[in-house]
Amino acid sequence: MSKSSLTTYTIILALLLAAGKWVSGQNCGCAANLCCSQYGYCGTGDTYCGQGCRSGPCNNSPSSGKKKIPVSSIVTNSFFNGIIGRAGSGCQGKGFYTRSAFLRALGSYPRFGAEGSIDDVKREIAAFFAHVTLETGFMCYREEIGGASGDYCDESNREWPCVQGKGYYGRGPLQLSWNYNYGPAGHDIGFDGLNNPGILAKDPVISFKAALWFWMRNCHSAIVSGQGFGATIRAINGRECEANSETVAARVSYYKNYCNKFHVNPGNNLWC
Repeated sequence: MSKSSLTTYTIILALLLAAGKWVSGQNCGCAANLCCSQYGYCGTGDTYCGQGCRSGPCNNSPSSGKKKIPVSSIVTNSFFNGIIGRAGSGCQGKGFYTRSAFLRALGSYPRFGAEGSIDDVKREIAAFFAHVTLETGFMCYREEIGGASGDYCDESNREWPCVQGKGYYGRGPLQLSWNYNYGPAGHDIGFDGLNNPGILAKDPVISFKAALWFWMRNCHSAIVSGQGFGATIRAINGRECEANSETVAARVSYYKNYCNKFHVNPGNNLWC
């Protein structure tokens, strides 16, 4: 190799190291969100997390030695019914929120519960349903209590302008709110979010799709990358974090309970 070629190679290598794309594993001591490849380097993607992956969010979890497991085998009838079974008999969510509706909606979001290690998968599912439990009162409510009287229109958002007479208050499993969420959610899922926001309280599959839409955009990476459950609280309702409210404690409690049911450690950074 000529002196000029060696210099060029050195520069490229330095840039890669600075960008964090190629870092020595040092006995597989990578960051929590990186895989240690079979050759001892840290990174993401199939090159690092695929065949021969030593540690981290490998495609096949090295900690368990098992292949990926379907979400449906974790969200069993017993688990799902154990949540909604705690809602009162007169709750509007009875018969609306169903496991079958969740699984149908899940078909549009194949990355949910499918990335990272098996422990990551279990933590993501536990986190999602912990928030659903808090937001809906054990899947009792389709709509936010008193939401119709609130102001959920961001008039400064011209991309997704509010329609007069329509309310963008909380609806569905994660109580989707605001015009800037209803608009793009409807666009991506296939319903008119600005003109027909109420469909989230009428169609259970669309309702779960909207919740998963929000989750994948705002919460999914926090769990997979190891930021912890606290980061998902900030993404869903950061105001609770500022107030250090009892609802934060409730979310954490539900999450830990569901992690226990799935026999997985809840991880670090539980509080926001």
